[in-house]
Amino acid sequence: MIIFLYGKDTYRSRQYLHKMMEKFRVERDPQGLNLTRIDCEHTTEPIMQEILSSPFLAEKRMVVVENLLMSKQITVQEDLLTRIEEKTLPQDVILIIWEAIEKPKTNKAKALFERLGKEQFTQHFEELTGVKVVGWVMAEVQERGGTIARDAATTLAHVEGNNMWRLAGLIDQLVSYAFGRTITLADVALFTEEKVDDNIFSLVDAIVQKQTAKAFTMIQEQYRVGNDAGYVFAMIVRQYRILLQLRDLYDRGEDLQSSALAKDLGIHPFVIKKSLPLVKRYTLEDLQRIHNDLLTVDYQTKRGIGSQSFLLDMFLSRSSI
Repeated sequence: MIIFLYGKDTYRSRQYLHKMMEKFRVERDPQGLNLTRIDCEHTTEPIMQEILSSPFLAEKRMVVVENLLMSKQITVQEDLLTRIEEKTLPQDVILIIWEAIEKPKTNKAKALFERLGKEQFTQHFEELTGVKVVGWVMAEVQERGGTIARDAATTLAHVEGNNMWRLAGLIDQLVSYAFGRTITLADVALFTEEKVDDNIFSLVDAIVQKQTAKAFTMIQEQYRVGNDAGYVFAMIVRQYRILLQLRDLYDRGEDLQSSALAKDLGIHPFVIKKSLPLVKRYTLEDLQRIHNDLLTVDYQTKRGIGSQSFLLDMFLSRSSI
């Protein structure tokens, strides 16, 4: 059996690899005699000999071969490709090939890559973007025995992007910090440094100013860089909620420059500073109207009335009236 794991998202592929290795240890190799792991970039071991060796006092043997396609092990690449084509690999060996790349550079590596991609047990770990990262964050928190608010997960994904290694570490910290309760936006603010996305501020500004053509163009640019409609919508909603909170406080005479205010709201001071021009430019009624329209879009999406992108387009059209 050949299992081929590859892709730029090395955190998720490593996570999957470790689960398979652990399952093999528990179910087939409790003594640790039939599991071999080889890094082809840093080994002097005879790789093909390891792949072809029979199990020791067991039915199956697992061999994990890492970084073969990016290594200089050309002979091994050629030999392995030939044996796959001729179906001469031992049936009692589970061969897992793990790669962090998606496009090998050499012709030999490319040929092996293409052949491995045709195997039954091939999994591509592409980088997640937008709302997929949010979903992954929420699933990982649950896997660790915690819960997280949707807006907190969205903010965490927005701040850290698709750096899954960094996100995994932050999730561990947040689950421990908020033990026994739901992780909130304020919790996320304590563990992250907010990245101010000028595009989101500009997009919200264009919507409020009824510059529909500009808003459409900016949303299409978000799609182009890999953020889907769900993610764009979530970020727009989040920004309007922040504006509503700040405008309400502004109307009541609160000091929006206060560092204590940022802590109380769970909003980074940089975000408050960036939002102030918008807060003072539009009335509370303007912001409430748009926010209510966004809630309608969210309701319609969940009811299956239309796709997220279509309903977002309709929202922009209505906002221009």
